[in-house]
Amino acid sequence: MNTLDVDINRIQILAIGGSVLFILFILYQIRAKRLREDYSLIWLFFGGVFLFFSCWRESLDYLSYLVGVAYPPATIFILFIMVLFMIVIQFSIIITKQSNQLLRLAQEVGRLKQKVEEQEDKDKKQRLEKAA
Repeated sequence: MNTLDVDINRIQILAIGGSVLFILFILYQIRAKRLREDYSLIWLFFGGVFLFFSCWRESLDYLSYLVGVAYPPATIFILFIMVLFMIVIQFSIIITKQSNQLLRLAQEVGRLKQKVEEQEDKDKKQRLEKAA
């Protein structure tokens, strides 16, 4: 066997193992409350996609043929880039949503602070009127 020959079965086993470890890692993070379930769905979905392609190698060849990519491993990189874009978009949506919530909370705190100050002024006036 030439040193440049690649054992496809070993690579497939490593890919399956890596995908399973990735999914288990995400599940552990959810269980440990370090990652919320709603944020982890996209990670679990794409972990499953990579596990699917790791188990069924011919699916990658078929997908490459459908997309028009001549070199099937390049399809993995295309999928990986798409995954990264989807994750960035999801995080952008989350950041926008949280920024809006933070703005509303800051406005509400400002209104409550104003009400407290007005009430303190009223109480101070009443105490001065009673003392006089």
